[in-house]
Amino acid sequence: MRAIERVDEQVELTDPSGIRASPLSNEDLAPVPLARRTWTTYNYAALWMGIAHGIPTYYLSSGLIDLGMSWYQAVMTIALGNVIVLVPILLNSHGGAKYGIPYPVLSRAAFGTLGANVPALLRALSACGWFGIQTWVGGEAVYTLTGAFAGDSWIHAGEVAGHPKTLWLSFALFWLLQIALIVRGVESIRRFENWSAPLVLVVAAFLLGWTAVRAGGLGPLAAAPSRLGWGTDFWVLFAPSLMGMIAYFATMSVNIADFTRFARGQREQAVGQALGLPITMTLFSTIGALTTSATVAVYGQAVWDPIDLVSRFSNPFVVLFALLCVVVATVAVNVAANTVGPAYDFSNVLPRYVSFRTGGIIAGVVGVLMQPWRLLSSPELYIFTWLGVTGAFLGAIAGILTADYWLLRRRVLDLAGLYTRGGPYEYARGFNWRPLATLAVVVLLALGGAYSENGEGPFPAEGYVPFLKPLFDYNWAVAFLGGIALHTAFSRLFPVRARRPAAREGERVAG
Repeated sequence: MRAIERVDEQVELTDPSGIRASPLSNEDLAPVPLARRTWTTYNYAALWMGIAHGIPTYYLSSGLIDLGMSWYQAVMTIALGNVIVLVPILLNSHGGAKYGIPYPVLSRAAFGTLGANVPALLRALSACGWFGIQTWVGGEAVYTLTGAFAGDSWIHAGEVAGHPKTLWLSFALFWLLQIALIVRGVESIRRFENWSAPLVLVVAAFLLGWTAVRAGGLGPLAAAPSRLGWGTDFWVLFAPSLMGMIAYFATMSVNIADFTRFARGQREQAVGQALGLPITMTLFSTIGALTTSATVAVYGQAVWDPIDLVSRFSNPFVVLFALLCVVVATVAVNVAANTVGPAYDFSNVLPRYVSFRTGGIIAGVVGVLMQPWRLLSSPELYIFTWLGVTGAFLGAIAGILTADYWLLRRRVLDLAGLYTRGGPYEYARGFNWRPLATLAVVVLLALGGAYSENGEGPFPAEGYVPFLKPLFDYNWAVAFLGGIALHTAFSRLFPVRARRPAAREGERVAG
């Protein structure tokens, strides 16, 4: 069938029945027809508002201030990190919006029909860790909310593994709430994001106003200079902190096609994301930093945790409203950022047996097994270890996908071939060694020198490979740029015998 070119070059299969029998396809992984690509600019802005308005975002600025930065240095670091990470997010959005395919299918072009399971599972495991972190935070909100009404018998219940039994129960209830939403499918998630996105911003603004009024201003932290100044001490902390801020959304920079596959066009997804991510993250982290500053004047100590702050209110209805908003917002973050991606990723491993819903449940179980309460035990472990390590793996994958789609294939894919064994993306029995070798090399460069300051942490003080130690402070950048350079070099030095496809029979391009 003749291809028809329109403004946005969105491609669909005119006869999708040809891929239904493929072992690489199921209802959730198949290309989204043009008629079902309905997400608008607001949907994408709301998506990022919902994702950015999470409690761990609030913790980012507090963690950096706790490490010695002033509030404005912390906000500057967060803002710059989100502007930088927006670049790979938008680059890896294009293929999803053009072809209507999720991330694991898009990655088949680079890694091979079976090799794509490697980056898919790496991304899935990272998201599972994030799912666990957000679920623990949401469980704490449920625990605090219930304690405001149930009293000391709930708050000071007997402990299990160092935490009250009632906190574990709250964690389990919050987990079940999210699984229920996942089971309803991705469209229910979109509708939930549309109305839930602004809620936590309203609560955060209320907390800032309330504490500022009681403090008679923004408090001592707002006026306090940085303990690090602008000299060497600051810049030594700035580099790994910036990588951590970038790594905060490194998962989404890889699997953003899972969402842009539903876009009406490229403009809708690009503008919505450009408006929704950096502005929201900067505003929310600023509110968090200034609110914490005001709490010093009110309580005589910095209250970094907004859940703890809300629990100090005397009006039970204010507590109820604020914490319910926090619960809703945390669900919005988790189901969008940390279950949609791994649900598709697990489905990609066994398309005939694992649906989107089943994959989401698997992600929820793995997230608990990763023990999120340990990951949140200190700023060093959270920002440098967790964010640094996951950022290196995901930065490498984002760089490989960017190089493959933009530099090597020039945005042209064989849509039907992505679902075909023995087709143009079969390589060597389904695996392309070039991106796999690239992934191994750049992760070694980015993480080989992993170290802990003064040996206080999971890494040796001098790094595993001492001469690579300086690269660890720039792990995401090393991985992303190295992924682009090395995959491009391998692919051109050892070219694959394959044609670069034009629009094929059975594909239609439309705006």
